[in-house]
Amino acid sequence: MADPTSRGRPGIRTFLSVQDRMLFERVASRHWPGAEPVLPRLSRSANHGLLWFGIAAGMWAAGGGPGRRAAARGVASLALASATVNTLGKQAARRARPVLDQVPLIRRLRHQPFTTSFPSGHSASAAAFAVGAAMESRRWGTALAPVAASVAFSRVYTGVHYPSDVLAGATLGAGAAFAVRGLVPSRFQLPPPARPRADAPALPEGAGLVVVVNTASRALPTALGDPIRQLRAALPRAKVVRYEADAGPLRTVLDEAARDARRRGGALGVCGGDGTVNAAATTALKHAVPLVVVPGGTFNHFAGDLGIETVQDACAAVASGSAVRVDVGRMTPETGHPAQPVHFLNTFSLGSYPELVRVRESWEDELGGPLASLLGVVRVLRTSRPVTAEVNGRRRSMWLLFAGNGAYRGVGVGVAPVRRYDLADGLLDIRIAHAGHFARTRLLTAAVTGVLRRSPVYASARCRRLRISGLPAGTDMAYDGEVGPAPPAFVIDTLPEALTVYRPAPE
Repeated sequence: MADPTSRGRPGIRTFLSVQDRMLFERVASRHWPGAEPVLPRLSRSANHGLLWFGIAAGMWAAGGGPGRRAAARGVASLALASATVNTLGKQAARRARPVLDQVPLIRRLRHQPFTTSFPSGHSASAAAFAVGAAMESRRWGTALAPVAASVAFSRVYTGVHYPSDVLAGATLGAGAAFAVRGLVPSRFQLPPPARPRADAPALPEGAGLVVVVNTASRALPTALGDPIRQLRAALPRAKVVRYEADAGPLRTVLDEAARDARRRGGALGVCGGDGTVNAAATTALKHAVPLVVVPGGTFNHFAGDLGIETVQDACAAVASGSAVRVDVGRMTPETGHPAQPVHFLNTFSLGSYPELVRVRESWEDELGGPLASLLGVVRVLRTSRPVTAEVNGRRRSMWLLFAGNGAYRGVGVGVAPVRRYDLADGLLDIRIAHAGHFARTRLLTAAVTGVLRRSPVYASARCRRLRISGLPAGTDMAYDGEVGPAPPAFVIDTLPEALTVYRPAPE
């Protein structure tokens, strides 16, 4: 079978083939100090993608929002690259492996691969994972680049691939990452959310800012290190209030902080999860002060959609006075309790999701947020019961009713969407999972296979107002991760551009 590097005019193909083999022999014959105990083990650890799956698990557990997104994109890119190499690449060019005569015995792998040599699957997986991760987080991409390069070089060093095999594999891997980005845009590609800019005071060194840090947030210590120390270092003139669980109701502390911020002519800041941010947003609306959101929860959906990934992002926005106006979702009861409207920045839901929130919170301390969420989905799918109510006058039996504050794009693993481009479009994003024969199985299958939008048990629409009535007694609602009893009848709508929030100026 012809060498894949030998296609083209005879002179060129011969030259390239000779150069390829000469470079392989040069690597094989040269002594590389410190490489012998490292590179063969690194090469073996990348078999079947195990190295990258292990790194992805660590990124998911300890990397916060950017780490989880980078891990997910890296794994998706790796999967596409591996499928392409194994089904197309190695079948198209059946190149024999290099002869190991010149490779020292100590470098050789214990178990030699039996597949064809061109292209290198290990190099494709390494490049796909590193490039995919970099598309979501430049920091993670920079950290992974030398590991990926070392894995690719180890394939030549151990004698199982020619340099051209590695180069072709790395090219295919990078191409797979770009193909995944074409299907699912990265955050760097998305247009800046919440387009209407707002007039907010620049607060040099945090002068006038009062920040309440909820230390009860489960993700606070691991995801952000010490946010109080970071806030005081970046904004030394800000007033930082440390909220403890035994300090009384959070809303009381937020009320006092908002009044103080208004007297100072500054802003109310909050560090915590989405529930804490929800309480601060309601308080900021009440006292007519701008809001500063510092991510400190497990998922940080609202902060992420604003483009705030770290404490430093929030501090930079405060110092420069960069802010936008965002919509606020509102649930207004017609009868029953609660008597006052409930606000939400992210989502409102009925059905299975309130139960999922309860299960997740009961397991979160022991298992961590992501794993608790995954196991919670499995449990809720087995044990939950549908909710029957009238939606805009039409009787429906539903596993889930989801209302997003703003239009979401795409769906994640499940029926709830995961990302907003614009936080000030005035729309409610409504998703309904209908009950029926084998509805849960059909719904889960459609979500996993990517045909959810065409499933008869799933419906979606965008509107400005939704009325729910006829809810049975004891029905729960969830809003921004908080759970409470739902009134029997209520209206959901939005307060357009009602809240001013600091966020980094788009690049």
